[in-house]
Amino acid sequence: MTSKDIRKSFLEFFKSKDHSIVESSSLMPDAPNLLFTNAGMNQFVPYFLGEQKCPYNPPRAADTQKCIRAGGKHNDLEDVGMDTYHHTFFEMLGNWSFGNYFKKQAIDWAWELLVDVWKFPVNRLYATVYSPDKNLGDPSEFDQEAYDLWADKFRSIGLDPSIHIVNGNKKDNFWMMGETGPCGPCSEVHVDLTEKGDSQGKLVNMDSPLCIEIWNLVFIQYNANPDGSFSDLPAKHVDTGMGFERVASLIQNTNHFTKFDGLISNYETDVFRPIFESLEKLSGKKYTSTLPELGQTEFSDQEKIDIAFRVIADHIRTLSFSIADGILPGNTDRNYVLRRILRRAVRYGRTLGFTEPFFYKLVPVLVEHMGEFFPELVQRQSAIAESLLEEEQSFNKTLDRGIQLFQDNTKDLLSGDRLSGDIAFKLYDTYGFPLDLTELMCRENGFGLELDRFDALMEEQKERARGSRSNKVISVTDVDTSIQTEFVGFDSLECVSTVKDVVDINGKKAVVFEKSPFYAEMGGQLGDTGQLAVGDNRYKISNTTKVENTFFHFLEDDKVPSEGETATLSVDRERRRSLERHHTVTHLMHWALHQVVSKDAVQKGSYVGPEKLTFDFNSKPLTPQQVADVEKLVNQRIMENSRVSWFEMPYSEIKDNPEIMQAFGEKYGDTVRVVQIGGRPNELNGYSIELCGGTHTSSTGELGFFNILSEGASSAGIRRIEAISGWPAFENVLETESKYHHLATVLGCPIAEITRKVEALVDSKKQLEKQLKSMRQSQAADRAKNLIDNIEQINGLPTISAVVDGDGDIGQAMTDAIKSHFKGVILLLASDAGKLSLHAAVDKEFTKKIKAGDIIKTIAPVVGGKGGGRPDNARGAGSQPENAQQAILKFKEFVQNL
Repeated sequence: MTSKDIRKSFLEFFKSKDHSIVESSSLMPDAPNLLFTNAGMNQFVPYFLGEQKCPYNPPRAADTQKCIRAGGKHNDLEDVGMDTYHHTFFEMLGNWSFGNYFKKQAIDWAWELLVDVWKFPVNRLYATVYSPDKNLGDPSEFDQEAYDLWADKFRSIGLDPSIHIVNGNKKDNFWMMGETGPCGPCSEVHVDLTEKGDSQGKLVNMDSPLCIEIWNLVFIQYNANPDGSFSDLPAKHVDTGMGFERVASLIQNTNHFTKFDGLISNYETDVFRPIFESLEKLSGKKYTSTLPELGQTEFSDQEKIDIAFRVIADHIRTLSFSIADGILPGNTDRNYVLRRILRRAVRYGRTLGFTEPFFYKLVPVLVEHMGEFFPELVQRQSAIAESLLEEEQSFNKTLDRGIQLFQDNTKDLLSGDRLSGDIAFKLYDTYGFPLDLTELMCRENGFGLELDRFDALMEEQKERARGSRSNKVISVTDVDTSIQTEFVGFDSLECVSTVKDVVDINGKKAVVFEKSPFYAEMGGQLGDTGQLAVGDNRYKISNTTKVENTFFHFLEDDKVPSEGETATLSVDRERRRSLERHHTVTHLMHWALHQVVSKDAVQKGSYVGPEKLTFDFNSKPLTPQQVADVEKLVNQRIMENSRVSWFEMPYSEIKDNPEIMQAFGEKYGDTVRVVQIGGRPNELNGYSIELCGGTHTSSTGELGFFNILSEGASSAGIRRIEAISGWPAFENVLETESKYHHLATVLGCPIAEITRKVEALVDSKKQLEKQLKSMRQSQAADRAKNLIDNIEQINGLPTISAVVDGDGDIGQAMTDAIKSHFKGVILLLASDAGKLSLHAAVDKEFTKKIKAGDIIKTIAPVVGGKGGGRPDNARGAGSQPENAQQAILKFKEFVQNL
């Protein structure tokens, strides 16, 4: 059976048992405490808890769930590549009952699928049941029901239940959602993989690769109470999980259970083989399936290659599926986990000889083999590849220098020594090496790491960051949020309300009202400002924020109204209108980006202020023509004066509508606010439809005019557009036109000819620069010839060293010219305008004895500078040219003492 056949067979089997076949949920989890969806049951938790009614009839389901375990409590990252079965990304096959069937059907169907359909050899199957160890305080009682059901199965084919049923304590056979809440015993199916299949159950739960768990049946029947007791749940549920990759391994590696004397590995299947074949073509290396021993730290060259194959094949799946679900590599939380994984893969690529981006080239083969069942891979293939390429290019710039720094600082270490925490922090802070990557390099070389020192430096950095933050940041996380403020600002900018509370937050006074027209800062849109009046007293409101549904109106000074007083609240109308224009135009721009760039240009952040807007989105850099096309398209829609409408709808009715833009991973309530541009209200037929809680104009014509000020990088893989609308946009165009008129006067040509004239000047400038560079290089070559006559033999090494006049380009050109006629050691110090550039080169014949990087590191302090580089070529800079001759003497001393 192919892996596709296995997946299809599982789902069709449970479809025949009246299960609804549901799609895998996104890798972006609903639960705020999870980094990624890490188990099949994640999407069904609301049904288990009774928070939502199960929508399936009958209430049972089956699926294959995309999962990632690479951070937090469940983290398999460090084991990937070292064995046959650890992954960061995997599929979990599962069937579910929500208060419907229970243990009997779950066990009956598990047996039927494994034994009757897939033909697992029954003598190799073992079931575990829950047996509490009262000495350890294990909860509940022995699971007699599950035992009896399994016993009947084994007896029916003449096998002894006392051998084929193994008891397990809480650690192995009791599942809990948390310290309290739904829980229950579980029953696992294990497979004996010994050559003869005669282990008699002795290897079950012993962490042996010769007996592995294949399926876990969880019976959710109790509620764990705060006092430590357990009570029966009103409804009992079934939650099962079977590792898809493990099933493929068992069936394919044993020739469908006919041969058990070979390697049984998840990686020896058609799940990974296509990726390996592509990687073999790209690298010229061969995958041979070697595996290191447990605890092994030194590896043969082929073991290193095979580990790299497994790591890279695993990681391309993790990154591709994550990006397809809208989770991109970045600097925080789950995004940083992905960046760590990608950089780990790129570093392993060095083992296979890759020095240029290669990882993104594996995307097509993954899409080809998995896109049929996971169409999101097909839909976002270009976005996945582009994101990976940008990340690779970014890390490649510093990877080699970081590896060199590591090697330079470990060359004198012995096995068991520890790498300095300062160096680990420099690798992290300067070269972008995640700590686990440095730890990996240490382990490969038999070194430890000063983690305490690294942690101390990280804490110091965090303290500096905290200290540099503006004192204006206001935290409202520790105040009372029991008062629910009714927001009336969609319909009116003024209202009468009662003061419910006055609080002090970080030295600022804030007022809470029972209702308010002030929009509270949220979703990128700034909070409203304005004033409130109590009798003859006036109070200026400088900002509005909220926590949950409590609105905090911050006052400009310490004078405050009293609790219980009636106030008239008035929003600054002109400022609000500017905010509404800028928020509405972000929707138009988002739509326009989809038309001009790609549907994959998804919003990743925004700022909506009265003076401008910024809009972050994932994309490669836009061309000038694309920027112009977006601007033109938005202004066309403004001129059409389309209606902007907003209305509330049940989220369940629209959550799967691909035409409605919504944030990946955002947790929406039962009712959502839909903002539509064009079309008829409530009919979801506009050209721009988004879920949004902000304020907007009532028509696009109110925007007046739209002008993009800039487009550039915000972070790796993320672009940012800064723009304005309304009268400021028109004024900006007038100002730009005035500058063009002035430029036309200076150039002595009509405005229409400016572009041609400027292009001609630029071409002329480029030609002059090219000629100047050629002339300087020619002069440098002539000057270099004179130095070749001054070769010195020092400690058996031919050397040339000198101080020359010129900048860094001259110094490098002279160094390159000497290298073409001389084999030895070169050091040139180029002095120009009080600056000194350092250039060292060593012919490869001599790099085992002396390295160019070491030369620069030795002499740089003498001239108040620093630098480094490769063994054959290195550069540096200094601020004390008066010490240049001393640096030459230091160089000669260094060579003499080798």
